[in-house]
Amino acid sequence: MSPGPDRLFTPRFFLMCGFSFTVFLSAFQLLPTAPFRVLALGGDKFAAGMFLGFLTYASALSAPVTGAVADRVGRRRTLIVASLAIAALTFGYGFGTSYRVLLALALAHGVFWSGLLSASSAYMMDLIPAERRAEGIGYWGMFTVFSTAFGPTLGLWVYEFGWAWLCAWIGLLNLGMAAIAWRMQDDRQVHGAAPRGPWFTAEMFEWRVTVVAFTLFLYCFGYGGITSFSALYADANRVAPRGLYFTVFAMTILVARPFVLRLADRVGHQRVLVPCIGLVVLAYSLLAVSGSAIWLVASALVFGVGFGSAYPIFAAMVTHHVSASRRGAAFGGILAALDTGIGSGSMAIGWMIQRYGFRSAWAVAAALAVLAVPYFRVVAPRFLPGAAISR
Repeated sequence: MSPGPDRLFTPRFFLMCGFSFTVFLSAFQLLPTAPFRVLALGGDKFAAGMFLGFLTYASALSAPVTGAVADRVGRRRTLIVASLAIAALTFGYGFGTSYRVLLALALAHGVFWSGLLSASSAYMMDLIPAERRAEGIGYWGMFTVFSTAFGPTLGLWVYEFGWAWLCAWIGLLNLGMAAIAWRMQDDRQVHGAAPRGPWFTAEMFEWRVTVVAFTLFLYCFGYGGITSFSALYADANRVAPRGLYFTVFAMTILVARPFVLRLADRVGHQRVLVPCIGLVVLAYSLLAVSGSAIWLVASALVFGVGFGSAYPIFAAMVTHHVSASRRGAAFGGILAALDTGIGSGSMAIGWMIQRYGFRSAWAVAAALAVLAVPYFRVVAPRFLPGAAISR
């Protein structure tokens, strides 16, 4: 499936980009609006944060399994099944008349979401030249950034016509995801599925990747709060539009990411990853200072450079240490740590906002992110030998 030693932009690459654009366009219409729906159905802010928390915890706990399953049964097949399942669940959200029903559906959503992300990431790695891996992941991620830029604002606008209309629209996008996945080349025809054998064994999972990926848990904790509560934070400070943070965040990524990721491929991933995490800490700290428009914009700018580059760099580093047939399991391990951090952040920050206010919650997120750098420096060389200096 490799397009050649140096060629990055191929028809298959852009097909995957279109798939990811549709995935995140649908997701980032649902995630910022679901808290408003939970509140409208009688839930409090903690319950509102539990929607993303339940989804991401289910994703995190299932990701090592669904990623390994994608290696076994085929990544394209996994994408089709997961897209159809998420479409059905999204239509189900529209009929929910209790916030508890929404939370229950979010648990099932998370399982299929983990399969979707693990399989798509592993599929894309087959299309990106090894020496341009961070850059390739970054360009692919640009299409999710476009979704992030427009999804929340579009979702909040559609939500004004009613929750059922929003769910119907998002469900149609999910069906579009399945149609795009159907047009992809079957990865099993290229390098085959993983060797058959017992399904649930210790060797099925990439636990060493999960251990290193706990770095993502530490700095993504605050991102869970931003995803669920940045619109509410803007609303509480009378900042309009409510989706301002995501828009500035996304636009910054579009400008900064190509330069940062080319630099990472050139000088080494670890050398760029650590400063990016430092910028994430700064972004949370700025939110803790104030929620006025100028502070929101300043935080989003810094967050766009740091957070927007950190994950592609980390993923590129890890894939240099995993065989092609095990990439689904590897991304399952990454996703387990990533989504645990986002889910924990969403629920914990929701509770802290309810009890102590927004600014205290962002301060806690900044303090936790500070720990990501020393943790990475200690565990990466031990579990991924050479990772601390690898390209």
